[in-house]
Amino acid sequence: MIESERLILRGWREDDLEPFAVMCADPQVMATLGPLMSREETRALIARVETLRAEHGFTFWAMERRADGAFLGWCGVKPGAANTPIEGQIEIGWRIAADHWGQGYAREAAAATLAWVWANLDAPLVAAITTPGNVRSWGLMERLGMVRAPEDDFDHPNLPDDSPLKAHVTYRIRRPG
Repeated sequence: MIESERLILRGWREDDLEPFAVMCADPQVMATLGPLMSREETRALIARVETLRAEHGFTFWAMERRADGAFLGWCGVKPGAANTPIEGQIEIGWRIAADHWGQGYAREAAAATLAWVWANLDAPLVAAITTPGNVRSWGLMERLGMVRAPEDDFDHPNLPDDSPLKAHVTYRIRRPG
């Protein structure tokens, strides 16, 4: 579990499914992430990230607000996707429900996650990827001190060639000190 001033990042619980399924079916949230997901697809996604936690000791954790326990989304790290420029690196990511955007939760969660990585993993850097149109995410990457690596921008191999989300930009941050 990772705690920050306002947030807790933790393992997934059964009662996270409903609010996460609502997020994953929200066109605003998913506009730069991929197709809308059904409740069962969302359940399968949670199972995949929980498998990552079991295998690696880290994942995209459920994010809740400390003040009231409200589910806000996810944030965490996972191994970089195969056949991409970040394969073999640690990838940070986040997804927040739209009604919680603009309140600094993603930045707080990502900063706490980076601190956890530097304290717990022997990673020389952390990478992040997103689509060029996901201004909120790459803006956050820059606010976190991540640097664009345009030489490693790529077409995501897990997306169809005609997908408007095929193109991805890559950011990285090196271990401090």
